[in-house]
Amino acid sequence: MIEATLYTDAACPWAYSASPALRVLEWRYREQLSWRLVMIGLREEVSEASARSFDPARSVLGHHTFRERYGMPFGLVPKERPAATGRGCRAVVAARLISPGSEWRVLRALQLAYFTTPLLLDDDEQIVAELRSVPGIDAGAIVASLDSPEVAEAYEHDRAETRSAAGSAAEAQGKTSTSDGPVRFTAPSIVFELDGHQLAAGGWQPGLTYDALIANLDPTLERTPPPRTAEPLLEHFDDGLTTAEIAALLADGPDPIADLKEAERMLLEVVARGDAVRSPLGQDAVWTRAWPRKGQARPELAEALA
Repeated sequence: MIEATLYTDAACPWAYSASPALRVLEWRYREQLSWRLVMIGLREEVSEASARSFDPARSVLGHHTFRERYGMPFGLVPKERPAATGRGCRAVVAARLISPGSEWRVLRALQLAYFTTPLLLDDDEQIVAELRSVPGIDAGAIVASLDSPEVAEAYEHDRAETRSAAGSAAEAQGKTSTSDGPVRFTAPSIVFELDGHQLAAGGWQPGLTYDALIANLDPTLERTPPPRTAEPLLEHFDDGLTTAEIAALLADGPDPIADLKEAERMLLEVVARGDAVRSPLGQDAVWTRAWPRKGQARPELAEALA
């Protein structure tokens, strides 16, 4: 089993836009990859200079570029002020301590909300309100523990590990930062390790980079091929997928190219049959399987697709 350590932060648009590639790894290698999540903590506080120079319009325009290039949902909703990310990162760490494994769902919920709503990741009330919508997550317990010694210690351990990238392949590739002193991994960085041998994909990388590193570590791993339809994907990913994620998962061949329009059409057909639900988000949606299955098409969608 290869251990994959993801260094990330909920407020990084590069990390958010890497979601399709990460979903492909999860589908392709299943339990052959053991994932570990380490939070970067990009900003513990907002400086006076940053607060004075904050331009909501410029921030939204930056997100518009990511939306057009990578396809993940962006609401293009201006934030009322700049915000630190430490409290949001602590929430992910707290979830990991309270219920190991749930940190991934908390991270995803915060990412989706941060980039499609006015959510501020340094506002405890907003964080708890957002996490209350995540099934199986005790939002109140998570936020109540953000300042506990246990969470503080674990969070600082994450931050220290993230800031140990000096001399790494990520630094050699120019994929690190010294924004707060030590050389740190940028989001999303992944370090793959097998039998003491490490290979690092620092910062933003195309999905084929991850695949090449994994193949070099262990060429004997079984690879689950892309499905021919979207239904198996919705069965496998219980929390739902965006159109960009599904398009990446359906793409096949030596140089797979995601087709968002074809993926969306395929998904609308599944919704029309009553086997999936489309929940609008930003310019896109999150698609989940319908449960229980209705077995009948919604007439308005069936007519639109005819």
